[in-house]
Amino acid sequence: MTLTTTAVLVPLLPFLGAVAGLLLGRRTPGFVRPLAVLPTLAAAVLTVVVAVGQGGGPATDVATRLTPTGSVPIDLALHIDGFAALIAVLVGVVATCVQIYSTAYLRDDPRYPSYAALVSLFTAAMLLVVYTGDLMMLLVGWEVMGICSYFLVGHYWETETARAASLKAFLVTKLGDVPFLFGIFALAADAGTFNITGILGSVAGGGLDHPTLIALLLLGGVAGKSAQFPLHTWLPDAMAGPTPVSALIHAATMVAAGVYVVARLLPVFAASAAALVVLAVMAAITMVGSGLAALAQDDIKRVLAYSTVGQLGYMLGALAVGDRGAAVFHLLTHGAFKALLFLGAGVIIHAAGTNSLAAMSRMSGLARRIPDAYWTVTVALFALAAVPPFAGFFSKEAVLGAAEHAATGEAAAIPGAAGWTVLVSGLLTALLTAAYAARLWLLAFKGKGVEAPDHGPQPFVMNAVLWVLFVPTLALGLAAPLLPEWFDGRSLAPTLNTSVLGTGLALIGGLVTYATWRHTSALAARTPIGAVVTAPDAAPGLAEETAIATHAPVYGSVSGAADPADPGRLLLGPLHRHAAVGFHLDAVYSALFVRPVRAAATLVRFLDREVVDTYVRGAGIAPRLLGAAVRRAQTGNVQTYLGALLAGSLVLAVAAVLVATGTGA
Repeated sequence: MTLTTTAVLVPLLPFLGAVAGLLLGRRTPGFVRPLAVLPTLAAAVLTVVVAVGQGGGPATDVATRLTPTGSVPIDLALHIDGFAALIAVLVGVVATCVQIYSTAYLRDDPRYPSYAALVSLFTAAMLLVVYTGDLMMLLVGWEVMGICSYFLVGHYWETETARAASLKAFLVTKLGDVPFLFGIFALAADAGTFNITGILGSVAGGGLDHPTLIALLLLGGVAGKSAQFPLHTWLPDAMAGPTPVSALIHAATMVAAGVYVVARLLPVFAASAAALVVLAVMAAITMVGSGLAALAQDDIKRVLAYSTVGQLGYMLGALAVGDRGAAVFHLLTHGAFKALLFLGAGVIIHAAGTNSLAAMSRMSGLARRIPDAYWTVTVALFALAAVPPFAGFFSKEAVLGAAEHAATGEAAAIPGAAGWTVLVSGLLTALLTAAYAARLWLLAFKGKGVEAPDHGPQPFVMNAVLWVLFVPTLALGLAAPLLPEWFDGRSLAPTLNTSVLGTGLALIGGLVTYATWRHTSALAARTPIGAVVTAPDAAPGLAEETAIATHAPVYGSVSGAADPADPGRLLLGPLHRHAAVGFHLDAVYSALFVRPVRAAATLVRFLDREVVDTYVRGAGIAPRLLGAAVRRAQTGNVQTYLGALLAGSLVLAVAAVLVATGTGA
C-alpha cells in the first residue's frame, strides 16, 4: 500500500465508522462500541505508518481536479510533511483514547450511539484539515468540526446550560468563520489557486497584493476556532458537554485547527509585519487574561478550559515570531498532557458521582480514592506548569526561546515589538500557569471540602487510558533533538536565559500559591464552626455571580461568603470577582450585540404585527365587505331581479344617448 493510499484511508475510516454508527447504532446496539473504537484505532495506526513513511523528507503532494469552477479550480489535494504527519498521529491517538474512555464514561447513556458517531465524524474532519492540500477541502473539515462541536457540546440538551453553551459555541465560531471565508477567497484571488503549495509558492515570489488584509481576515477565523481574544468566550462555557468531548476539543481537534492553519500558511502572515504584531498582541492578551481567569475559577473543567486558551496563546505567540516548529512542538506536548488532564478530571467527576460536584472547593478525600488519576494528573500539572523534565517544559521553552530571538533582533524579518510582546507575556503567563496548576492540585486532592460518597472503583479502561497518555506527558519533551528535521530545521533545545526565567517564575508561582493555601487553611482551621469568613474583596452577590460564571451551585446561604481555603481569592484580591466572570466580556458582548439585536427583532415584530398585518387585514376586509353587499342583493325574489335588470338597462340606455349626443355635438 502506497503512502498516498494509506493517507487517504486515515480520514476515511472514522468517517465510514461515523456513517455506520449513525445508521446502525440504535438498531444493533452490540455493534456500537466496535464501530466507535475500531475505525478510529485503525486510523491512529495508519497515522503512525504515514509518519514513519514520510519522516523528515520532502513533502508529499498529490492532487486531482475535483471540478472546474470557471476561475480558481478546486482540487482533491493531499499534502503531507513533518508537521502534518505528527499532528495526525496526535489526533489519532487522542481520539482513540477518547473513544475507549467513553465506552465506560457514557456506558449508561441512551444517546451513546449518536455521541460515538459524532466523535468519529469530528475526528475525520480534523484529519481532513491536517492532510488536505487545498483550502476549500480544508474549509469542509473546518465547518464539519463546527457542527460536530454544536451537537457534542449540547449532548445533555435537557439542561439549559448545555443548550446555551452549544449555541454560543456555534455562533461565536461562525462569527469568526465569516472573515475567514473572505480571507480564503482573497488569498485564492491573489495567488490564483486554492492549493496550499501553490499559494506558498506565490507568496515566495511576491505574488500577494494584499497580504495584510488577507492575514487579518484569516485571523478572524483562527480567533474563533482556536478561542483567542476576543472570540474565546465560547470555550469555557463548552465545558457543559461530556468530559471526553472536552478532552477531544481541547487536545486534538477544533481549537488545534486554527493553530495548524496559521502554521501551514505562516509565510502569508510573515509577508505582513503588521499582521505579525496583531497576532502577537492577540496572543499576549489571551495568555495573560486566561491565566488570571483560570486562577479565579472553581469548576475544575473551567480551570482547564482557560488553561487551554492560554496555551493556545503560546502557540500563536510562537507563530507571531516566525517559529512554527516551536508552535507545533507545543501543540503536540499540550495535546498529550491536556487530554490527560481532562480525562483525569472525568475520573474525578465520576468519583464524585455528578457534574454538580466539580467545584474544587468542595472536594475532599479524592487522592486516596482515585490513585491512578492522582498520580497521572499530578504529572500532567507539572507538564502544564513547564517544570523540567516533563514535556511541557521543553515545548514552552522553545516558544520563549523563539520570542527571545525575535526580541533581540536575531530573527530576520520579525518585528522586535512582536518578540518583546510574546516574551514578556509568555513569562508572566508561566507564573500564572504554575499558580493555577498548583491551586487546582491543592483544592482537588488536598482540599477539606465535602467528601462525596464512594461510588466504587473506577472502570479499568478509564484508568488505563490515563496511563497511556502519561507516557508522552512524561517523555515527549525528550524528542526535541529529533524534531527539527521534521520541521523547519530550527533547534528546539531550551535556551539558558528563558529556561532560568521561565522555570524560576513557575517555581515562584507554585510556591506562593502553596504558601497562600497554607495560610488560608490555617485561617479556616482557627475559624469557629458556623462563622462566616468574608474575603476582603467580597461584595453582595459575588457567590451567585461566580456560580453563574462557573455553572456551579451556590454553596451556603450567605451572600458574598468566600471559601477561606481558596488561595485564588487572596492572590487576586479585588481582581478576583472580575476574573471569575471572564472580565465581564459576555456582559460587554450582550450590551453591544445581543441587546441591540433583540431590540431590532422587537421592532421588526412590532412593524410586522401593526403595519404589515394591518395592510394584510385591510386587503381581506375590502373583499369581505363587497361580498357582504352582494350577498344582501341575493334575495331570491324574481321580481326584484327583473326590476334591477330593467333599471340597469335603463341606466345604460340613458348613458348611451348622452354619449351619442355629446359626440354628435
